[in-house]
Amino acid sequence: MKSKRHIAWLMLWAAVAWAAPSSEVAWTPDTLRLVKGGDPVKGKELSAQCASCHGENGVAQNPAWPSLAGQLPAYTYKQLKDYKTKHRENPMMAGVAAGLSDQDMADLAAYYAGLPPPPAKAGAGGGERLAVRGDNKRLIPACASCHGGHGEGKAIDMAALAGQNADYLKATLRAFKEGKRANDVYSRMRNIAKALTDQEIEALAAYYAGLKR
Repeated sequence: MKSKRHIAWLMLWAAVAWAAPSSEVAWTPDTLRLVKGGDPVKGKELSAQCASCHGENGVAQNPAWPSLAGQLPAYTYKQLKDYKTKHRENPMMAGVAAGLSDQDMADLAAYYAGLPPPPAKAGAGGGERLAVRGDNKRLIPACASCHGGHGEGKAIDMAALAGQNADYLKATLRAFKEGKRANDVYSRMRNIAKALTDQEIEALAAYYAGLKR
């Protein structure tokens, strides 16, 4: 029995070791300096190609698309890099990212980070208990532990969620739940999303859409 268990653990670790990485972005000192040194003026020039979907001021008018205004620069940089390396799949964004250098990505990230965050959506609510406290029985951590108590984003690349379009948040959580999006390090968002019900996804999306930073 012990031998079989040992073999099972070896097989598990081998699978982890050989699994394709969820992202090629490594937060080395050089990468952090690149992102921190992004030029918002150059980023604004580059943003002309982004405005039709993400809004002139980084606030998307189409609820299916994400607002970028006020987003953490490291998060925006990582997503652009993941699109370019095909660790996050979206044909339109892959085409945009393909033409960007690492410096371009850092400049865009700096520009959007400096814009006022999107306003809270009127009438949105619900999901506060799960967002703030999580559910220990189902091993669901509080969203706030990574995304901040006010949805402002946290750590290096934990996305700001406050004021984000609810439809986009729902689609993102469902993509993680179904494994269609897999650029989360250590599968942390996939594991959380798989434990959420459809009703909880709706409630969390509404809660963060209505949260003001």
